[in-house]
Amino acid sequence: QVQLVESGGGLVQAGGSLRLSCAASGRTFSSYAMAWFRQAPVKEREVVAAISWSGATTHYADFVKGRFTISRDNAKSTVYLQMNSLKPEDTAVYHCAADHGLGVGVQDYEYDYWGRGTQVTVSS
Repeated sequence: QVQLVESGGGLVQAGGSLRLSCAASGRTFSSYAMAWFRQAPVKEREVVAAISWSGATTHYADFVKGRFTISRDNAKSTVYLQMNSLKPEDTAVYHCAADHGLGVGVQDYEYDYWGRGTQVTVSS
């Protein structure tokens, strides 16, 4: 079992930055691929970024490439999402998720554990 707790969300103006954190507890964090998903009202949940257990492989959704960076610190059992140049359309609840697999999944059904999420609101 893995417990995930997100933090770092908030209200920011367009063009601003936020850094999300996801702290994990429970089983060995370093054995899990991690991802950030987001869900806006009346929209489907979508992957934002994902990172392999070692951090060597990452995946980004096209709409965040060049603006967001996912990273992890296995010693701290934490995964991060640095979000720059934020846009109003980035407004959503952001969830982190853990997958006990070797790859970097981009589908939500590939992930076994989920945090409750943190709200990100970008004003225009």
